[in-house]
Amino acid sequence: MSHLPPALRPWAAQLAIFPEEVALSLGPHVARLSAAIGALRPRGETRGGEPQGYDGLTRRGPYERLLLTEWLFALEAPDEFIRRAAFGEQAFLQRAFTEPQGARRTLVLLDAGPDQLGTPRIAHLALLIVLARRAAAAGAGFAWGVLQTSPDRGAFSEVTPATIQSWLEARSAQPAQAEHVARWREALTPGPAPDDGWLVGSARLARFPEAAGLSRVEVSEEVAPGTPRLSVTVARAARLPTTVVFELPSQETCVRLLRNPFAAHTAAPVRLAGGGRILSFHFSADGTRLLFFRADGSVAAQPVPHSARATLPRVRRFALPAGHRVVAAGWRRNGGMLVLSRDDRTLWIHGALKAGSARKPQGIPYVGYEGLLPDAPAANQPPGSVLVYTEEDRERVLARDNEGRLFLINPHGPAVLAQGVSALAEVRRQPVFVMAPGSDPSREGVWLGVMEHHQQRHIPLGPGSGEAYFGCSDALGHPEAGLLALRLRPFCWEVLLARERVEISIPVGSQVLGVAITQATRGRPGLLVLESDKRSFRLVSPSGVQDVTRATEDVVQAAASHGMGLFAWLTVKGEMVVWNLYEEAVVFRAAPEVGR
Repeated sequence: MSHLPPALRPWAAQLAIFPEEVALSLGPHVARLSAAIGALRPRGETRGGEPQGYDGLTRRGPYERLLLTEWLFALEAPDEFIRRAAFGEQAFLQRAFTEPQGARRTLVLLDAGPDQLGTPRIAHLALLIVLARRAAAAGAGFAWGVLQTSPDRGAFSEVTPATIQSWLEARSAQPAQAEHVARWREALTPGPAPDDGWLVGSARLARFPEAAGLSRVEVSEEVAPGTPRLSVTVARAARLPTTVVFELPSQETCVRLLRNPFAAHTAAPVRLAGGGRILSFHFSADGTRLLFFRADGSVAAQPVPHSARATLPRVRRFALPAGHRVVAAGWRRNGGMLVLSRDDRTLWIHGALKAGSARKPQGIPYVGYEGLLPDAPAANQPPGSVLVYTEEDRERVLARDNEGRLFLINPHGPAVLAQGVSALAEVRRQPVFVMAPGSDPSREGVWLGVMEHHQQRHIPLGPGSGEAYFGCSDALGHPEAGLLALRLRPFCWEVLLARERVEISIPVGSQVLGVAITQATRGRPGLLVLESDKRSFRLVSPSGVQDVTRATEDVVQAAASHGMGLFAWLTVKGEMVVWNLYEEAVVFRAAPEVGR
């Protein structure tokens, strides 16, 4: 909860169980109710307990507990010693006492009857947070329960997602009765009243004789035009009541608080106009955009929002000319989609490219010979990827087709740079690619290619099958490739870091989608996999296997971004979903078109 404002930091431990947006909406009510309720005073020495050493300093006490530094004043500056004694400025050791277990306890009983159903329960939730933290600060025990439930089921001792969910489900059609209060007091307190007891409900609780000696919190809705509000009256035992009125959050937040405040916020599904069903997709070379290919042959580029609460950027769409088939597509870092298409003998590049001080117009043809042009993919395969990088104020285009061939698209036509390229990405503003064994007869094992100064530089990576994935990490990773995962053999992978290689075995039948370092992997690299059921996503790392999320339908394609902590999947019904690994939430969802 590092994003909480300073005013809410005292309740950070209690608010940390909620998603950040829920904690921020609930926090102001917690702060106001805490001020109205006040602190629970710790017991002093007069209330007894067994002595157990010292736990601090105090301004009062017998002189046998006066600090030795204070006695120095008596020897070196007697007048100052007398002055400090007269003004109460001397420091004494404060004795610590232990009390029997359960000697002091805060007891909270919540009314879950019809009087308090609906928005008043939001105030109940804020009160639980306030009273739990108040008891912890005073070193008191804490117990809470629902008035209408039987004490035989026990009271809750903590405020956790599980206990709050149980409370949310404990709604009752029976109003609170005097016997409910008497039953709980008899079961939980040995004396006539708990040390710090609270009844939370409507004003009618004050009429019960069994409520004598208990503090009360009376919650009611204010019926008035405009913004709905709650009125909360705190009536502490032997004190004048205090009333707090606060406005409720938005209707959506209220519903979330009353149903499941712990559910992650997910993006609302959108429908992409025109183009028909999404057939396949891939992330752009810098990993920040999603390019998907649709049934009518068009290509779309969708900027991916950083969170489910962010405004969804507008999608960019490009429709191919008649008779063209898409070969590859990508996104230029300086803005703009770049699409390669071809007919029988000509490769076309669609998108303005910076060539020195000028820009070339769209639809530039590159005529080549059969076998030297990138191939358009088959109907059931996704198109290749395009990477645009800048050298000497000129934008250059790399394209990888589905055959694993890497082309440089230069003014004289396409030129094949490498064969057997299994991964192409922009890492640290530099084009890099992985070449599988056998792609070059003069080299053994897996190699990394780096484009710089119009030339390729090759770096050996060691053994492997050639399948590889670049990952998202700013600090860790290989000096040239960044975070990189290589497959050594079936179901055994190796992740390259700056000074070590981490070997990871994945479950049999699972499919690797990418590599990432998240909180779930405890700062170590983990492989994101799709399990054999085609629905379950997990992170596999040296520290174990963590569930990530689960798709609603069978997944036909899935991939992870190497530029952001995201991965996406496409279901058999045509639904496109993007998941944020750090927020643990859906940040983009494209619903399939009806009738497609």
